[in-house]
Amino acid sequence: MKVFYIILGIILALVIASQIFWATLNTETQTYEVIKTDADFEIRLYPPATMATVSLNAKNYKELSSSGFKKLASYIFGGNDANKSIAMTTPVHMDITDSTSTMSFVMPAEYQKNNLPKPNDSSVTIKTSQEEYVAVIQFGGYASDADIKEYALKLENALEDQKIAYHGNFRFLGYNAPTQFVGRKNEIIVNLTWKNNLNPTSHN
Repeated sequence: MKVFYIILGIILALVIASQIFWATLNTETQTYEVIKTDADFEIRLYPPATMATVSLNAKNYKELSSSGFKKLASYIFGGNDANKSIAMTTPVHMDITDSTSTMSFVMPAEYQKNNLPKPNDSSVTIKTSQEEYVAVIQFGGYASDADIKEYALKLENALEDQKIAYHGNFRFLGYNAPTQFVGRKNEIIVNLTWKNNLNPTSHN
């Protein structure tokens, strides 16, 4: 019986390790530069990126993640005028408000607005984001509206403690498919007015 549990433990460890390995290996992540690292948060510079975006009358994470993902996934899985599949990237961007909320997929770096196929669904738009400085706080597990509010408040308090000015909505970044059970990563970000007087560290 002891040998059985040892073997089972080894199998489970291999499954967990393989989930993390394949998720990391196969998915392109949006590029950014680290400007400053704090105990509670990180300041990053995101260069412009091409995104597919959908706006919906969704007021919470569950509503937006369900209906928004279906529309955007349809676009990248061939729902476009070229019947072309486009690789999934991370993170998925969500801006959740009490009225109209948005979800965005970052397009792979090889694409710009002028070389992407046109979405069949007119509610999906292709946009290029502006360069932005943001503060970021991270948490694990499966995200919920309660988590998003909790970590947005933690980030807000940390920025106010250091007298760092921020503006706009606190947004959610999701990195993992629902089928990835371990090693999950979520982030809350908010825009800053930041003067780049430090040497950034590049991340891909």
